[in-house]
Amino acid sequence: MAELKTKPTSASVSAFLDSVDEARRADCKTLVKILKGATGSSPKMWGPSIIGFGDHAYRNAAGKSMPWFVAGFSPRKRDLTLYIMPGVERYPEYLAKLGPHSTGKSCLYIKRLADVDVKVLEQLVTAAVKRVRAAQ
Repeated sequence: MAELKTKPTSASVSAFLDSVDEARRADCKTLVKILKGATGSSPKMWGPSIIGFGDHAYRNAAGKSMPWFVAGFSPRKRDLTLYIMPGVERYPEYLAKLGPHSTGKSCLYIKRLADVDVKVLEQLVTAAVKRVRAAQ
């Protein structure tokens, strides 16, 4: 199996956030607070554009364990992408109340925080972090 390309780096989270489009930067800083609060962990860069919080051993479908973060996000060009590690589909009760979004297997895509209920987002992230930690 190929080695994971996305790994923690020593790059500065603050410098990365300063490089983000000004319109998206405030949302990113709010997400840092939410994810830091949910995980109790400081942010660190994973690859060039993902901010991850906490550490856990992710087990892929083949059963191989790899280092990964507990929760994270990336300010992509089109959307803010949140990485919900146990899988987004596990949280239909939160997604129904969140507001406009789309999903992938472990990704939650939102345009901007003003579009969603931030309290519901916090609850979703907290529930996901608890589930990841309970599985360790």
